[in-house]
Amino acid sequence: MARAQFSAETSGGGAFVRQPNRFTGRVTADSTAPPGGGPDEEDRWPLEAGRYRLIWCRACPWAHRARIVRGLLGLDDAISLGTVDPIRDERGWAFALDPDGFDPVLGVSFLSEAYLATDPDYTGRVTVPALVDTLTGRVVTNDYPQLTLDFSTEWRRLHRPDAPDLYPVDLRPEMDALMAEIHADVNNGVYRCGFATSQEAYDEAFRALFARLDALSERLAGQRYLMGDAITEADVRLFTTLVRFDAAYHGHFKCNRDKLTEMPVLWAYARDLFQTPGFGETVDFDHIKRHYYGTHREINPSGIVPLGPDESGWRTPHGRG
Repeated sequence: MARAQFSAETSGGGAFVRQPNRFTGRVTADSTAPPGGGPDEEDRWPLEAGRYRLIWCRACPWAHRARIVRGLLGLDDAISLGTVDPIRDERGWAFALDPDGFDPVLGVSFLSEAYLATDPDYTGRVTVPALVDTLTGRVVTNDYPQLTLDFSTEWRRLHRPDAPDLYPVDLRPEMDALMAEIHADVNNGVYRCGFATSQEAYDEAFRALFARLDALSERLAGQRYLMGDAITEADVRLFTTLVRFDAAYHGHFKCNRDKLTEMPVLWAYARDLFQTPGFGETVDFDHIKRHYYGTHREINPSGIVPLGPDESGWRTPHGRG
């Protein structure tokens, strides 16, 4: 059996089993904590513009979705943004992009410092996105699925006036089921392929991934977006995997039945989103490639970062609007 990139998250059968999210606090409109306080007895933090800082990495798809949703809803002024370096070593995510290597608001060099300030006994993998309370330096949440849904619901009074409804009430049952399938087979499925340490685990993940992509292609052949004629949270979640597919997952994670550019419907759909304000300008292919190829040394021991693929196709007409 191959050596695991993350041994603590690899099953005895060689399957990648993602660790649970450690911090699950929420910023809510109905928190009973006073301004400047928190959390309340139900781990709810008060909704306050300017208090919380979203830590993300341009390379990470889970963090990328939070960055996109924050922008689409007009929460840029309400939630500040901190960016970690795409190269992660044994010390974790570093604020190496900032002057002197410190986040200018939190005053820390590594995101792990905020994790340990919240839970001194934490020994798991430090992940992004993380929403951090700037008053205490504590992590409110690294629960990325709930975080973006809360941006749409709990943060509503701070949305810009023309903000889209990314999580429509009447569509939630169908959306939740669809997003669960996309998460299992696509968002996390590419990692299950890439981090598998047995042929059996890889084969299972590979087949599930492309079966789901085929089903999504059929769905999108008859409608512009996953839920119809408007962008929703489901599209954001699928986009952040698709935009990384050819640059990282096809080669690095062995997801190589087809490239995205060889799946006509999904390729046109992904270009449609990329060219929508709030999406393409948040994509950094250099950071994406340097992170995946430069930090997963069990998969890519040389650390060599590929020069391709050609990125110019993302700006070509998509024919879906």
